[in-house]
Amino acid sequence: MTAAGTLIVGVGQAGHTMALTMRRHGYAAPVTVVGAEPHQPYQRPPLSKAFLLGTTDVERLALGRPNVYSAAGIDLVLGERITSITAPEPGAPGHAATDRGRVFDFDQVGLAVGGEPRRLDLPGSDLAGIHYLRSLADAHALRSSMTTARRVVVIGGGFIGLETAAAAGSTGASVTVLEATERLLSRVVAPVVSDAYAAAHRRRGVDIRLNSSAVAFEGEAAVRAVALADGSSLAADLVLVGIGMRPRLELARQLGLRCEQGIVVDEAARTSNPLVCAAGDCTQFPDPRAPGRVIMLESVQNATDQARVAAAALAGQPTRYRALPWFWSDQGSLKLQIAGLSHGYEDLLVVGDPDDERFAILYFRAGLLTAIDAVNLPLDYAAVRRALARGDTLGREMFAPGLAPAEILS
Repeated sequence: MTAAGTLIVGVGQAGHTMALTMRRHGYAAPVTVVGAEPHQPYQRPPLSKAFLLGTTDVERLALGRPNVYSAAGIDLVLGERITSITAPEPGAPGHAATDRGRVFDFDQVGLAVGGEPRRLDLPGSDLAGIHYLRSLADAHALRSSMTTARRVVVIGGGFIGLETAAAAGSTGASVTVLEATERLLSRVVAPVVSDAYAAAHRRRGVDIRLNSSAVAFEGEAAVRAVALADGSSLAADLVLVGIGMRPRLELARQLGLRCEQGIVVDEAARTSNPLVCAAGDCTQFPDPRAPGRVIMLESVQNATDQARVAAAALAGQPTRYRALPWFWSDQGSLKLQIAGLSHGYEDLLVVGDPDDERFAILYFRAGLLTAIDAVNLPLDYAAVRRALARGDTLGREMFAPGLAPAEILS
């Protein structure tokens, strides 16, 4: 039985940042971080990029040095999953138990529970060779299978799917991407970017099939084909399913917290229980740049920045989340960098030629710049990101065709 203090559930980017930031705020009470995975806290984005390509290793994925927790006086518990939890109340601690029978007392809690891959419930879903990608264990299994796979089918044309397709294509495998909607990356970019990415992947030999869905997996012990809704089938010895993430809400519901699509938090990362904060992929929260709108963000940026805000609240020094969202995706020689949120844009400006694979899209709402998608244009991305982060007012009239954003904003 531990002494009361703060319990942080989850050892990903959000949990890691939350724990260490609390100490930086001067929080002196006990802090315990519990995570289900046996590994030291690590970065997840490289799992579908450099790690899958074999250009980085487990040691380089580590978040901080091995002694970072002990040096901060934080108790790190790995390989145990919190399965039950009761909410603290003023003057009375909460209690949490793990799947190994360990029990923790705490007087406040930070939830950094992340999410899990959305799964396909189709005939044959239990066959060997069907992969999902979220954890280090998933990445190890996928990377191992890619060394011998010759026919790869990727289900889902989002970041995970396209990054995996690029990595698989680099091994010489035949790769097909199935996207159920009419375009790639439809949740995050404009059609012009979707079209450019479809063309770029096709130039590299990837078979991109839009408006195409799997209905079953075929094989005996291992997958051998993917049956499609149009009645055809694709031979496959490796399948990667990348159709999104589902936030883990079980513990939040046990705590009686308000949950909708995710755990509902305010601008200070506080939940409906003032003794509980949450951060990262599991949360939904007010968009600081669009009053009245609620958003969920799956990104390292949000996990880190929101965790800092949660840590401040848990340390008794609440502040407001004001960070600019940013994202990136490496797909072979294609580097997409995004700053800001383009949802609800009313106008856009294309800078450069998408066919050259060096271009940017500037998004405008109410005549003001709200976001940029930059492909292989890091200087323009950086210039716009800095300006948006400062809160600069950037009118549509500032951006003349033919001029690079970095030139205009220098």
